[in-house]
Amino acid sequence: MGRIGGMERDLSPTAIRKINEFLKRFPAVLREFESLFNRNRIFMDRVVGVGGIAAERALSYGFTGPNLRAAGVDYDVRVMNPYSSYQDFEFDIPVGQSGDTYDRFMVRNEEMWQSMRIIQQAMDNLPEGPFYADAPQYYLPPKQEVYKNMEALIYHFKIVMGEIDAPVGEVYHAVEGGNGELGFYLISDGGRAPYRLHFRRPCFIYYQAYPEMCKGLTLSDAIVIMSSMNVIAGELDG
Repeated sequence: MGRIGGMERDLSPTAIRKINEFLKRFPAVLREFESLFNRNRIFMDRVVGVGGIAAERALSYGFTGPNLRAAGVDYDVRVMNPYSSYQDFEFDIPVGQSGDTYDRFMVRNEEMWQSMRIIQQAMDNLPEGPFYADAPQYYLPPKQEVYKNMEALIYHFKIVMGEIDAPVGEVYHAVEGGNGELGFYLISDGGRAPYRLHFRRPCFIYYQAYPEMCKGLTLSDAIVIMSSMNVIAGELDG
């Protein structure tokens, strides 16, 4: 798991082996699913033209991520505002046309291929050496050092107790989550705790458009539309 200054722990040989095994085995599984769905007439009759949304309407609602790209808008936070070294990776951004359930399915399907490209590049260029920065004022020292090194104990105490005051100001930062732009808006008054913190949750935005996308359709259509948007209930509280 990532943390400020690096990673919580290094990748073990077992983890590397399992990731490489996944990269070898998963493409065949994904191709099998593609053969079952991508051009399946029954599936296409069920989802093509269902729950479509035009690019202009999607943008007016504030759509991002796969649901916006399915409507034909080429926007991805990893490309527009790279973070975590995404600028060093090569990958394509799949884009649909009509913004219907079928396009959302196809965009997400292609994104799995692109994710494998990213993982493969990361494994091929995995650096050797320390997995955390030499910044003891931000990165928790190894527990073994805390027990025997007074300087490590001091840094550990200062980080855990939160003795570093944040500068006065406000900042917004977003990442490309699985459902779109996941943003964090933070206001600091100079203290140890934020004055205000707000999360930009993509699914909260999608759900506002859901009634419009279901208008005039059947109950069974409403189910597949909701599924294709991948709305997470935990993001819907105001």
